[in-house]
This record gives sequence, structure tokens and C-alpha cells, in this order.
Amino acid sequence: MPFRTLDGLDVHGKRVLLRADLNVPLHDGKITDRTRLERLTPTIRELAEKGARVVVCSHFGRPKGKPDPTMSLAPVAAALGEILGRPIAFTPACIGPVAEAAVAALPVGGVLVLENTRFHPGEETNDPAMAASLARLADIYVNDAFSTAHRAHASTEGVAHLLPAYAGRLMQRELEALEAALSHPRHPVAAIVGGAKVSTKLDLLGNLLARVDALVIGGAMANTFLAAQGIGVGASLQEAMMHETARQILAQAAAQGCEVILPVDAVTAREFRPNPPTLTVSISAVPEGALILDLGPESIARLTEKLAAWRTLVWNGPLGAFETPPFAAATEALARAVAARTAEGTLMSVAGGGDTVAALHQAGVAEKFSYVSTAGGAFLEWLEGKTLPGVAALG
Repeated sequence: MPFRTLDGLDVHGKRVLLRADLNVPLHDGKITDRTRLERLTPTIRELAEKGARVVVCSHFGRPKGKPDPTMSLAPVAAALGEILGRPIAFTPACIGPVAEAAVAALPVGGVLVLENTRFHPGEETNDPAMAASLARLADIYVNDAFSTAHRAHASTEGVAHLLPAYAGRLMQRELEALEAALSHPRHPVAAIVGGAKVSTKLDLLGNLLARVDALVIGGAMANTFLAAQGIGVGASLQEAMMHETARQILAQAAAQGCEVILPVDAVTAREFRPNPPTLTVSISAVPEGALILDLGPESIARLTEKLAAWRTLVWNGPLGAFETPPFAAATEALARAVAARTAEGTLMSVAGGGDTVAALHQAGVAEKFSYVSTAGGAFLEWLEGKTLPGVAALG
């Protein structure tokens, strides 16, 4: 979809309200992962260097519409200043006289972080009054938080209708990567969908079937598809109530010419714990009482072979119980193969979702994919074909 970017935008001396995602993990007052802050810095630097007065707003945690000192953005603002290597102002308000005074005192090229927008109930209800209060702080609105674009909140959607609205560089990169992966991809296109439950990814599977040439189903989701075809999966996690739905998805895929790829062998164990005794078996020979916890070597060899023909790949969900050794082997092996193809320039690879990102980092290849989204829910809803309010407002 078309959206306005910062290209050619004159921001000198203008107040720019930058919607960021500062919702970083915090433990004992310390940020444990600065990835989101680091990805935000190109937009802040560009705006500040062009002479904008940059006013950053974001939510943090779930304070339920009232102030909570444990969810203040003050320490996050300090960390952002360290990453940028420049002083950043902070104000303990996001709307009202205190915030307006802080913005008025901001010099050209200065950066100010507002307090947590969710300290006000009007944020999550998309209250027009809250949106108007935010709009009074700025001349231009820039959204650089794709990860919150699936929410129609005051700071993500409401205010975008009251000011000239643009996509920041991070938002732009995300949208361009997703457009290239699903809207205008190079074929053959494949998607890997993993995770525990078919029931939580019905919309995703339905949308992908019409867009991809091959669909790889992994994780415990694969168990449901296998069981739906009468294949014994032992004591593995699966959704018996979804068998008919799984069969319908397989029939729909066949009708649309989409190849569905399921495991042909599996790594099993009698108990789910780190480093238990394991047995690798054909998918048709899973022992009674055994748990399928990862794809076997034949499945990975098959996927790696098919990978050679694919030109675009979208990945959401690990192939096995990657957080528990040794059941990350399949996910990591395929991730390394995808990274190698991407490095050769023969594959466009886009991945997203919390577990997927964690698995790629664990494999040491997250930086080697074409694009890895940290957006979580917004990434999933985009793959499901849903309109994201925060993106639509930029059109």
C-alpha cells in the first residue's frame, strides 16, 4: 500500500511527534535487550540532524490507564540517550501543560521523550481528546512503531488523522520488506509456519495458502495435521478438535496448487525435559507414549533440497521445541541454510514472531536474513492479511 515517508520532508524547526516502540524488556531497573532502541536511532538521528524538534512518545508495559512508577519511561529515555550518544530530555507527562512546556523548551535538533502514554486511559480507548492533546504537541506526526500498528490507539492511529502523518525509516523498512515478501514476491514463494496450535493460526494459514507456492508446517502444529490423516503421533501435543479443519486446509491447498510440507521423520522422547534419551524415527513409526519434539534429519534434508528452488521465504514459528536442548537442531539447521541462500543473493528471507526471532538469534543468523521483524502481533496480523490501523493512517 502507498504510504508517506521522510523523503523530501522539510522538518527544520518543526515539532515532530515520533511514535516509537520503547517497550523494551526491563529487569531490576536494567534493560536486557536494546534491539528496539537501536533500530529506532536512524529515524531520530535523521530528524534531529535536519533540524526537527523531536518529541518521542511510546507506551511501556500495562499500567492500566494510570501512573505506575515501575513503568516509567525515564530509564528507557536515559538508555536511548546513551545509544544515540547525545543528551535526551525527559518529561514526566505525555499530554497537558507539563508536556507542552517541555516541548516549547526543546531546541532545534533536540530530542524529548514523553512519559508512558498508557498512564492515561484515553490511550488504549483511542479517545479523541487524548489524540487532540498529543496533536497539540507537534506540527508533524511520524510513526516508527510497526510493532504497535495493529492497535487503534490514540498515539498510533487517532493522532495520525490530526497531523500530516509519515512513516519513519524503521516502519518504512518493515513495510517494504513485507510488501516484497507477500505482495510482490519473486516466485516460488514458501512460508514456514510453526508453533503449538493450529487454532491460533487459522487466519494466517488461510491467507498464506492463496499467496505461496509451498507451505511448511512445523512444531506441534504439524502433529495435528499428521493425526488428522490417521498417522499416530504418540503422546505428542496436538488438537483433536482441529482434525477436520486440518483436512480442509490440506484440501484447500491442493485445490490452489500450494504444496504442504509435513515432517517425514521426527526426534522423539519419553519426557519433555533438557537432554532426555531420544529416538529418531520415521513419522509413521512414532512409539506409543512418545513425544515428537523436533524434525528428524530426513525432514531437514528434504527442506534444504526444496530451499534451493525457493526465491522468497516467510518464516513464523520454530520447527521444534527449540528452547529445550537438543530440540533446536532442525530449526537451527534450516535457519543456517536460509542464511546461506540469502547471502548468495538468491533468496529473499523475512522472519518474525517472538519465538522465531529468539530461535534465529540462538542459531546466530538473525542478522543474515533479509529482514527480521521484532513486531510480534503486528507481523502476524499483516501475514493474516488484516488491515493495520496504524499503517492505514499513513496512506
